Amino acid sequence: MIMPLYIMLSTALKTQQDVFLFPPKWIPSPMVWHNFIDAFNARPFGQYFYNTGMYAIVGTFGEVFSSAIVAYGFSRYRGYGRNAMFLILLATMMIPYPVTMIPQFVLFKNLGWIDSYLPLNVPAFLGSAYIIFLLRQFFNSVPVDLFEAARLDGCSELRTFWNIALPLCSPALASAAIFGFMWRWNDYLGPLIYLNTDSKYTVSIALSSFTSMYNIVPWHLLMAAALMAVLPPIIIFFLAQKYFVKGIVVSGLK
Repeated sequence: MIMPLYIMLSTALKTQQDVFLFPPKWIPSPMVWHNFIDAFNARPFGQYFYNTGMYAIVGTFGEVFSSAIVAYGFSRYRGYGRNAMFLILLATMMIPYPVTMIPQFVLFKNLGWIDSYLPLNVPAFLGSAYIIFLLRQFFNSVPVDLFEAARLDGCSELRTFWNIALPLCSPALASAAIFGFMWRWNDYLGPLIYLNTDSKYTVSIALSSFTSMYNIVPWHLLMAAALMAVLPPIIIFFLAQKYFVKGIVVSGLK
């Protein structure tokens, strides 16, 4: 896992001439730190990082919050057909994305949502089958007595969910948020399908454009830009690592 990251860093600090030397220079000499500035200025990466951040944050919030509501309902309400509905929900995880890709595109095109972030963010507010499953497992592990005590004290269902259920499942919510944020930050296919304007592109689309901007691909600049692109999810993962691990352990998956 570390070796590709090291090769990325090593290439990012080389000159264009040193990239394809054989045997390779594992430690660049001299180290060209200016490559990071050149790569950042080669395209408007400030705008791309902002676009990607907004897409990841809005989509992750909508996905986690809506999934928590559905998971709470599946966990705490007993009704006819509940298990059948949950199995149907889980079955949607088995459908490959290419199967629904064209119908979704036609739907969003008819709605006039092409070249906007609506096709990328609005579906997130309808929940995610995987996150619903993850949070439902956690809600099942919470003692029912806590919710019954809240109802006896006159707590409404919405307040029980907001003041008791959500704070108790914060590790699982953090784990789900990390999953969602990292997936959206690295998402390539979705923005490629629905975004046409350069100023709306995400970082993943901008990185792919390096191969078409030049006659000879500047691999040193491409690796520098890629290294800048992977830093935010790496930093977020390490800052929230304890919540991520705790969410996996306490959600019933162990």
